[in-house]
Amino acid sequence: MTKARAYFQLLKFRLSLTVAFSSAIGYLLGAQEFNWSRALLVMVGGLAVTGAANTINQIFEIDLDRLMKRTAKRPLPLGVLSVTEAWVFVLLVGGLGLGLLTYFFNPLAAALSLVSLILYGFIYTPLKTISPICVAVGAIPGGMPPLIGWVAATGVLGIEGWVLFGIQFMWQFPHFWAIAWVLDDDYKKAGFKMLPTPGGKDMRTAIQIMTYTLVLIPLSLLPLYFGMTGTTYAMVAAVCGVLFLMQTFYLMRTCTKKAAMRIMFGSFLYLPIVQIALVMDKI
Repeated sequence: MTKARAYFQLLKFRLSLTVAFSSAIGYLLGAQEFNWSRALLVMVGGLAVTGAANTINQIFEIDLDRLMKRTAKRPLPLGVLSVTEAWVFVLLVGGLGLGLLTYFFNPLAAALSLVSLILYGFIYTPLKTISPICVAVGAIPGGMPPLIGWVAATGVLGIEGWVLFGIQFMWQFPHFWAIAWVLDDDYKKAGFKMLPTPGGKDMRTAIQIMTYTLVLIPLSLLPLYFGMTGTTYAMVAAVCGVLFLMQTFYLMRTCTKKAAMRIMFGSFLYLPIVQIALVMDKI
């Protein structure tokens, strides 16, 4: 593995790109007119800050990553990069992202991004081995990208931005718990406490996943109520929400890894479809 490739892997590019995409959606919804170049700038800034947060996560979890099959071949556990090199990368990439958001948009968007980085890197990360509450804490920075995009476009923390935050915040719970169910054996090797109940992969966890997915449906309809979009989006969001919810019923009936994987992949589809529908209906 070359050092260039190792630095790229520190970013967790696909995850960071998903986060950055959400921030661009928030920007496009908040902007008075569609400006794709500025939406791209928001994406670049968000990707850089998220990549820095992901790197901090990997720095703190070097020893734990060595224990898990999924993460043992990351650059830091393999020794391809040193901890010092990783911290320098955090400062450079994080500084670039915050600088872009400050210069091209506004200090409030940059400040929210910094708060998100701190919550993810320095609070959520150590909590993963302490308490299942880590998922709720991690859902805060996970839900902030569309809010940051909205603030980048408007300069204010409006109710519409908080609605976008709320949808993505609530989505985190079935998403993370489904992943934790699928990867439970690997997570246990590192001592991660991600599932919400002591029993782990049981009916109580399945019911919680269903409950948060159910709450997501009315929450996803709030953009229509606040005039952010039209009825086409609302229909798409409702259909996607019901399909997502149906997957959780299957988990409740079977409590199997297969059912959890369906929810995991369903969550990967749900968010971009709903967010794209938001923007397309506005157009």
